[in-house]
Amino acid sequence: MAFIEIQNLFKRFKNVVAVNHIQLEVNKGEMLTLLGPSGCGKTTTLRCIAGLEVPEEGDIIIDGKSMLSQGFVHPSKRGIGMVFQNYAVWPHMKVFNNIVYGLKLQKISRQRIREKAKQILGLVGLDGLEDRYPAQLSGGQQQRVALARALVRNPKVLLLDEPLSNLDAKLREELRFEIKSLVKRMGITSVYVTHDQAEAMVISDRIAVMDSGNVVQIGTAQEIYKKPANKFVADFIGTMNFMSGEVVQITPDSDAVYVRTEFSEKMRCKTSDSSAIKPGEKVYAAIRPEDVEVFTDPPQAKENLVKGIVAHKAYLGNLLYFFVSVNNTMIRVQAPHHLQQKEGQELYLFLDPQKCTILS
Repeated sequence: MAFIEIQNLFKRFKNVVAVNHIQLEVNKGEMLTLLGPSGCGKTTTLRCIAGLEVPEEGDIIIDGKSMLSQGFVHPSKRGIGMVFQNYAVWPHMKVFNNIVYGLKLQKISRQRIREKAKQILGLVGLDGLEDRYPAQLSGGQQQRVALARALVRNPKVLLLDEPLSNLDAKLREELRFEIKSLVKRMGITSVYVTHDQAEAMVISDRIAVMDSGNVVQIGTAQEIYKKPANKFVADFIGTMNFMSGEVVQITPDSDAVYVRTEFSEKMRCKTSDSSAIKPGEKVYAAIRPEDVEVFTDPPQAKENLVKGIVAHKAYLGNLLYFFVSVNNTMIRVQAPHHLQQKEGQELYLFLDPQKCTILS
């Protein structure tokens, strides 16, 4: 059952449409991530949920209660905890006072405040640091303070606006797992905003990919990665090779579509809906680098087998990539480490027809 419902939400800033009549549902206890590039509308959507922005149209329903249609509900009355990108901790207050500031405004007893603070300090890994000032903490510790402050009031909903973007890569990776584990243990319904696709794939139950104020696809990380709705999604989630071409043949009784590209007169691909494609249509044949098989010598006759020249080689420790030029089309492939080909040498590529998909 949906705990948060976003209905026909529309928000404009002067002549710019930031959020374009979107529909979203977040289930109780779910972590939904809004993913997309800068300016796609993800933070504006989050701020509308929080009550920090007022949309021109639509409604937001939290736990069955409208935040807009029956009168604007103030942010402080929405039962929301929010974590910002820039931490937003009070520099003149010690960790303890930063965390319990909201509780003091609620006039809770000192004993109860200390009990809740001690509990949340342990949960976020800040035991023993309650008497330090923010300037005495690392960036990761400051973000834990911000997270603790958001959680200490037991909010119905937790909103996180790119909370890890100011941290270094290794700490980001560590904290994303901590946040996911903590939120799951507490059972809080959460909406997370990021432009980092790896972060979204790790932390989310579901991902809503946004582009130009629109939600273009919603699904699990695996669904979006394996079956992207269009070229934008495929390009934004992971790495994808795109080969522009023209549909030359469709087999209605299967999912096979044949495409003419710069290096192949008839490359076989697959589609989930052959009825939506017509001969002569301009499309992209798309395949992930890990789905391209690499050979130093030509294997037995295979459909979709092409020959190219190694243009670049990239060693990334756990991964080895080759950038192979095939008739001026650059194809990125993930290769086994034992492959010793050098730049300028030939390679044969097998573009698996079952993993090469048609996108528009």
